[in-house]
Amino acid sequence: MVSSESDGITVLRLHGEVDYQSVGALTRAMPVADPTGARRVVVDMSRVTFMDSSGVNALIAAHQAMQGAHGWLRLAGVRGAVLRTVQLVGLDTFVSCHATVEDAVAD
Repeated sequence: MVSSESDGITVLRLHGEVDYQSVGALTRAMPVADPTGARRVVVDMSRVTFMDSSGVNALIAAHQAMQGAHGWLRLAGVRGAVLRTVQLVGLDTFVSCHATVEDAVAD
């Protein structure tokens, strides 16, 4: 996982599988939601090949924390089996999904 920040937006670039064994790294890398300074986070999932319910739950928790602190969480590059999971659980109905990181940042 690689993290970068530009113009106050944190971009987390994930790769491989997001599951019970690896979700801790995602949770630790997620910026702390701060009500005094709205956090904006884009999770680049273009290189994620699999995500189970642990990953879904981590993204939901991050979304709720960011929203509660007047920030946002956006997903970028979700495709294949991971996109199917995101759609099946309805995550895409409340977390904005974009084709690329650039699209997510610009929106």
